[in-house]
Amino acid sequence: MGIRLIKIAVVYFVIGVLLGMYMSISHSYDYASVHAHVNLLGWASLALAGVIYHIFPAAGESTFGKVHFWLHNIGLPIMMIGLFLLMSGVEPVEPVIAVGGILVTLGVLAFLYNVFTQVKK
Repeated sequence: MGIRLIKIAVVYFVIGVLLGMYMSISHSYDYASVHAHVNLLGWASLALAGVIYHIFPAAGESTFGKVHFWLHNIGLPIMMIGLFLLMSGVEPVEPVIAVGGILVTLGVLAFLYNVFTQVKK
């Protein structure tokens, strides 16, 4: 699970860099919040979780490790696409952002539980 998370994190890193380049080239920073969330919740958080799961493979292969993986990776794209649309002026999309955010939050809580129960000396 650790390697899979690291690879997905790199995809988020590329998306974040490309969005940052677009904003820089266009001199329009309307999507800065999307850029920040993709880099923090996608690249940084998933890469760190991947490293933890790689160092502690029992955590990565546990049920909570799998729950974390799927909730985070289903919720984050939903939340980011919704946030992108909201920043583009599509206001009725706010409930979509909330659904994605709830899924990511539940995934992070699964990660918390997993680390406290599976990561040992």
